[in-house]
Amino acid sequence: MLIEDENVYPDCSVEIRTVDIGGLTKPQLIQKLDQYSISLNKYGEQLLNDERFMVSSRKQSLQTVELTVRQLGFSDGATTFQLFRRANDLGLECCPVELGPYLRMQYLDQPEICSTNISDGYKAPSGSITIASEALTEDNDFPKGFYLRRISDTLWLRGYLADHLHIWSPHDRFIFCRAQLSIV
Repeated sequence: MLIEDENVYPDCSVEIRTVDIGGLTKPQLIQKLDQYSISLNKYGEQLLNDERFMVSSRKQSLQTVELTVRQLGFSDGATTFQLFRRANDLGLECCPVELGPYLRMQYLDQPEICSTNISDGYKAPSGSITIASEALTEDNDFPKGFYLRRISDTLWLRGYLADHLHIWSPHDRFIFCRAQLSIV
């Protein structure tokens, strides 16, 4: 269900960040994540190590917007396709997959929000922020992208699985790109 009120982007309060990406090789990027003590789950490692995960040799700055599914206008949740289409209609776009590691290293003060219910295997984890990016493959057994989370004071870059039928909760948080700013 699409809601029409003042709480829908762009007429809502959102977190905007400028994130510098690119300029590192994949081994350098992985080494830098290690230097920052960023933890990865098996899906995050799978994404980073896949040949389809490309890094840019050119440095650039991207402006990101963090908002909830509800702030995109979906009070009852939405599929990934619906979210991405609505974001595009609002002037936002998917982020390059490469943004995940760089944002994780630049967003070191992410608050830790824990849920007492850890058995919700089909919902985004409490306190997580999903990077909106195009999937590298249609394979449902391959991670669709990254999300950021802080657990027990450890910063995580995690990959996730979700098929095209997955309904994101109205409270799930996403990062989209607003515009490319400049070459660094």
